[in-house]
Amino acid sequence: MKYAIVESGGKQYRAVEGGTLEVDRLPVEAGANIKLEQILLLADGENFTVGTPLVKDSPVWTTVLEHFKGEKVTIFNYSPKKRIRVKTGHRQNYTRLLVEQIGGSELMKKEPVKKAEKVVEAKAETASPKLKAEKPAKAESKTGTAASKAKKPAAKAEKAPASKSKAAPTKKSEKKPAKAATKPAAKKSATTKPAAKK
Repeated sequence: MKYAIVESGGKQYRAVEGGTLEVDRLPVEAGANIKLEQILLLADGENFTVGTPLVKDSPVWTTVLEHFKGEKVTIFNYSPKKRIRVKTGHRQNYTRLLVEQIGGSELMKKEPVKKAEKVVEAKAETASPKLKAEKPAKAESKTGTAASKAKKPAAKAEKAPASKSKAAPTKKSEKKPAKAATKPAAKKSATTKPAAKK
């Protein structure tokens, strides 16, 4: 197993090919390549190279994946009998690096993406005959729904005469104004009573 001990931002990290590192935030955009040259130790199987103080000509090649914030840390300063209560919070900014290669004068570009695209295209070709077989079944189901829609207007036409037979509510609404007309007459009789007292 090949790994290296790398120093970044005054801290030491263990870098393994294909792994990730979470270092203090670096002033670099996501997707950029970074060469870490402060290598303290390099291990390749049973061979170990210890730097004095650094190992030369074997940098660690990384790619910036993202910038993110760590967990919140709460700081509370408390002094009894002096009324000192100070509460503050902090979230450290970090950069996540993907270790591409350990050692070498240049970064060897790997192209696993093309293989993945070929696999996706092969899956699409195998799936297309199944979709074609399913489409006629859907067309038949649409015609079945159209036939059921054609039956629904006939059912509405049958229900229409039943609604005409319910003419009684209209007669009740005609009777209501008659009751309202009798009430004002009672009010007039109430106004005539004071006149009788005089």
